[in-house]
Formats: sequence, structure tokens, C-alpha cells
Amino acid sequence: MRYLILLALPFPALADDAVIEAAEARASGETWNFSVTLSHGDTGWDDYADGWRVVLADGTELGFRELLHPHENEQPFTRSLSGVTIPAGTREVFIEARTNTDGWGAARLAVPLK
Repeated sequence: MRYLILLALPFPALADDAVIEAAEARASGETWNFSVTLSHGDTGWDDYADGWRVVLADGTELGFRELLHPHENEQPFTRSLSGVTIPAGTREVFIEARTNTDGWGAARLAVPLK
């Protein structure tokens, strides 16, 4: 009987990672501006895409864009980040996305710097 009670307990659903649909980088003087489009099955405050970041190939974070609220009625959605300093000689960076339920997703999107 004890096992039946344990099986009846609610378990949280595993959420999907946010999908990085597109990203664009534009030089602006000494820094870079990024526009990133994400999609995610946001269901409200309990499960939503809550950020994305710009990283080097080795995982060094160069910039972070926090998303302060769910976008359940706006999918996909695009947000920008400006003033990102990129080390000299860098030809490519990566975008990673995060959700408030699962943290950083495994997928990365490469963004060439022109």
C-alpha cells in the first residue's frame, strides 16, 4: 500500500528547453548589439524562458539578457542586448537559452561576427 501512495504523489512535468530560432549580431563602435529570437512553451510563471546569453566557444559568458516575465501569448519573441564587449580576433560567438525550470539548455546557436 505504501508504494501505491508514493505513485499517487504528483511529479513535476519535465519542461522543454527554449529553442533559439535566430540571432543577429551588429557591431556598434567598440561593442556589439545582439537580437535573439526564442520560442518556448511558456505556461506562465511556473515555466518560461527566462534568459539568454552570449558565450565564447569555451563557455566564457560575454553578455546576459534576463527575461523578466513569461511570453505565453507572444511566441516566438525577440529581445535585444547591447554593449557586449567581444575579445579582439573573435570571429564567432554562441547563444544559449535558459528556462526557469531546467536552467541552461544543451543547444547553442553559432553567430558569426562580421
